[in-house]
Amino acid sequence: MPLSEIRILDSIAAPGDLKALDAAELSQLAAEIRETLVATVAQTGGHLAPNLGVVELTLGLHRALDCPTDSIVWDVGHQAYVHKLVTGRRERFGTLRTYGGVCGFPKRSESPYDVHDAGHASNSISVALGLAVARDLRGGDENIVAVIGDGSLTGGMAFEALNHAGHLGTRLIIVLNDNEMSIAPNVGALSSYLARVRLDRRYRRLRDDVESVLARTKIGAAMVAAGEAAKESVKQLLVPGMLFEELGIQYVGPIDGHDVAQVQNAVTWAASADGPVIIHAVTRKGMGYSYAESRPDAFHGISPFSVDTGKVNGSAEGTLSYTETFGRALVAEAETDERIVAITAAMPAGTGLSYFAERFGDRFYDVGIAEQHAVGLAAGLAHGGFLPVVAIYSTFMQRAYDQVIMDAALQNLHVVFCIDRAGLVGEDGPTHHGVFDLSFLRAVPNLMIMAPADEAELVNMLHTALHADGPVAIRYPRGTGRGVALPAEPEILEAGRAEVRRHGSDVSILAVGRMVGVAEDAAALLAADGVDAGVVNMRWIKPMDLEAVSLAAERRLVVTIEENSGVGGFGAGVLEALADLGATVPVLRLAIPDCFITHGSTEQLLVEAGLTPDTVRSAVLGRMLDIRDTDDMRSHGRTPDRRRDR
Repeated sequence: MPLSEIRILDSIAAPGDLKALDAAELSQLAAEIRETLVATVAQTGGHLAPNLGVVELTLGLHRALDCPTDSIVWDVGHQAYVHKLVTGRRERFGTLRTYGGVCGFPKRSESPYDVHDAGHASNSISVALGLAVARDLRGGDENIVAVIGDGSLTGGMAFEALNHAGHLGTRLIIVLNDNEMSIAPNVGALSSYLARVRLDRRYRRLRDDVESVLARTKIGAAMVAAGEAAKESVKQLLVPGMLFEELGIQYVGPIDGHDVAQVQNAVTWAASADGPVIIHAVTRKGMGYSYAESRPDAFHGISPFSVDTGKVNGSAEGTLSYTETFGRALVAEAETDERIVAITAAMPAGTGLSYFAERFGDRFYDVGIAEQHAVGLAAGLAHGGFLPVVAIYSTFMQRAYDQVIMDAALQNLHVVFCIDRAGLVGEDGPTHHGVFDLSFLRAVPNLMIMAPADEAELVNMLHTALHADGPVAIRYPRGTGRGVALPAEPEILEAGRAEVRRHGSDVSILAVGRMVGVAEDAAALLAADGVDAGVVNMRWIKPMDLEAVSLAAERRLVVTIEENSGVGGFGAGVLEALADLGATVPVLRLAIPDCFITHGSTEQLLVEAGLTPDTVRSAVLGRMLDIRDTDDMRSHGRTPDRRRDR
């Protein structure tokens, strides 16, 4: 619909301003919000389709509630852009996902309306229940709302929380945003169940009329007289929403999530109910922008694009990404090995497994947002003689840590973990940076860990992992590779054997993954400063090449570079190896600092973390000066200050 010259959105400074609007004004506001979402995300990139789908849902919520006294906990949080627009961040919304700008997820430090820093799925009901229990313990009366998508309900944590909420019986509102998708179309029995609920529009009338209908017949009257158990048994046959009610949670819906009044009325009623209530709201992902409606998976999280064409800027054919390289290489491997099966947790396109799914649909398993189950499933497949490849983002792999240890590594099963988005991922920020995997995986016995320096090495590492014994993890970054030619025939890399990329007599730089290229560029800069720096592509984090470490210890300085936390990561492993070797060489560890890195472009964040060629050069020169000063002190018989960290 055409927008008026004076935008209603510009008058919304806080959620309370929404309550004075009439139906026509709300409709215009929804159109203005969609226009703003499309225009902004076209410039900054971000999660467009999920937010287009919750415009009216968000308006209805805030009209029924009194935030920030009342609290809304957003599951994942990627659908909170509308919430941000109506809670005082409209003027800064153009900075969305940019360095120093508005975060793409709820962030407590950004606004009192953001209750919980979000980014991962399936935790909202747990957090909201905790807030509700805290309210009850201190005698409060505010409303607590969890907004969760049907995709997030495939995560086991959501059901754990539903079970507990029903048991406690405390007052809690759960809004189920049912758009039939998470990122890819939802899978599983729960998705099928909700589909049946959506199709059965008669159920509310049937639920209300069950007793009167039964009473009209002799058999029915006898059943009513027989008591509540009989009535409930028939009710379960007629009313799809009984799944939730059997858990002790009152069920309302399905309602039209694109009708502000329906949402407002449902939330208002739920706020007056005694005990937990789940409101089933049906929405359309991408609503109001044709390209996002027709391709909601592509517009779930999208890079900057043309509003007119829906095409991503600069999306012409070019250098393959690591994800694409992995996906195509796995298909090639599966052509010759029928034991290979592929598993993902609701991310077939994001992990590159869509290629595999198209070619080998009978060997592909999307388990939904259930990383723990993905690894457990892989363990069973390995027991059964198959060769499972589990592709998961680094940040989401954290949720399957126990299964990696207990179900795969403890039993020394041949499971291949392909860990995408390792390192800094840019605009999605701290909830999505994959900077902990080396630290938590390095401690696991039997598990081998590799990191490719480029896309060609990724092909070889996948081939190596598929021909190894026991569990293997390969971690690689987001984005395009270095443009190197892929091998015509992949080769098996020798376990625990590094590759010398550049010889140097002064400094030895040991690097892994994407940092190998940074190390090579830094070495070239150091050469101009008169520092002869060698570069070693370590390839293997575990087992580590002890010979390469020993040779590095013969230089004046050993430098380690990794796109992982410096706590317990690759550099820590080098220090352990040097200690075991009895070496006393100075070590400079360059890694992600011990803090949560903000959102922004990957290039900006690498500068902040000190992981660019220029910052590496400066750090090495600074440490070389320290070493020279120490050597000078020793030559004059003075004792150097040993309080510095290695």
